Amino acid sequence: MEKEITLASPLPRESSRSKRAASLRTSRWKERSLAYFFLAPSLILFGIFLFYPLLKSVYLSLYLTDPQGRVASFAGADNFKNVLTSEVFYNSLWITVKFILLTVPTGVAAALVLAALSIQKLKFTKLFQFFFSLPMAVSVGTGSIIWMVLYHPTLSILNYALSLAGIPPIAWLTDPKWALLSIALMTVWLNLGFNYIVMLSGMQSVSEDLYESAKIDGSGSFRTFFRITLPLISPSLFFISVVSIISAFQSFAQINILTKGGPMNSTDVLVYNIYQDAFINYRFGIGSAQALILFILITLLTIVQFKFGEKKVHYQ
Repeated sequence: MEKEITLASPLPRESSRSKRAASLRTSRWKERSLAYFFLAPSLILFGIFLFYPLLKSVYLSLYLTDPQGRVASFAGADNFKNVLTSEVFYNSLWITVKFILLTVPTGVAAALVLAALSIQKLKFTKLFQFFFSLPMAVSVGTGSIIWMVLYHPTLSILNYALSLAGIPPIAWLTDPKWALLSIALMTVWLNLGFNYIVMLSGMQSVSEDLYESAKIDGSGSFRTFFRITLPLISPSLFFISVVSIISAFQSFAQINILTKGGPMNSTDVLVYNIYQDAFINYRFGIGSAQALILFILITLLTIVQFKFGEKKVHYQ
């Protein structure tokens, strides 16, 4: 009898372990189900407005469309060949590169300077922070209308200020030499609020003890800024650079409102060229091919930024 009891004694332990494992699996299943339940609205929105249009673009890039925009015949890779051999595409790509060079470095530098000035403990600092971050609350359409008034040929406040200094008026939006620069200036102002807030939050996260130690060691303001502040806010700088480049590639609304790609195609960036091909000329195949090429360019450039640029980022 004693042997039988000793042989049967492990069974309750095994059953308790199996019960605990079953309850653990049940709890994990409940957690995953709850997680997917809360993620479902976002996944549905992403599926409708992101994944479906992407798949539709891949489908349309392989077909030719008639003047009404309906699928007419299978084209295969011909749409991509036509885009990659088109002078219009490369002209739009070059204009986009110039637009990025005009907006991204200027926007990052302006946000950095304003954040460095407003981080100082001065009078009315909070008021300056409010005004510097105010462009973030302005939509692209509203900002474009505001700058359309500023660039107006006869009512322009900018030209009036130039006239006071004895400088002849400038055709901001109608001169090919100034149109892209005018759009870039407006874009820098429009993105300044977001860039400034990110940069300011990065500077505010730097410990005051580091600045006090630098003062004790006799470090000046400029040396402290370049030796302490810049390395510690490098994650914010890297984030703003990546986001600004992607945003510059996708700029469309301000160009559509202010110049419509003109004058003389001087502001015909890639996204506006895609819009013209797809929604004005109803060449959805060509437009979809350009959109996919733009997607690949942005993806490759972002990968390059993360591979080489992130090496210089100092995470705390």
